[in-house]
Amino acid sequence: MLRYTALAALCAVASSASAGELKARQGGTVDLGNFHGVVYYTEADDGYRVVTTMAAGEESLPVRFVATLTEGQAFVISVPGALTGPGQALEISRAKGKLVVAEVESTQ
Repeated sequence: MLRYTALAALCAVASSASAGELKARQGGTVDLGNFHGVVYYTEADDGYRVVTTMAAGEESLPVRFVATLTEGQAFVISVPGALTGPGQALEISRAKGKLVVAEVESTQ
């Protein structure tokens, strides 16, 4: 319960924008299937340090993804769909000095 409360507090601090362009140290919320969470980044000497924290609900443990992106790099977070349905995916990319979070087609 404490872990979920901490994640909920972080969500409250993040902006309400669910996708799109983010600014340094100003988080945004993300939804990916049953997973909900926040994403933010800080500027470091070697690139943008991107942190995404997500959980499937109050009783589940949160999962954190951390990556350092240089110009032109991206990474994808995905969840599989049902046996006969498509999954869902988010791409977090750095282009032209901006960090962008966008829904993309899942390959699963």
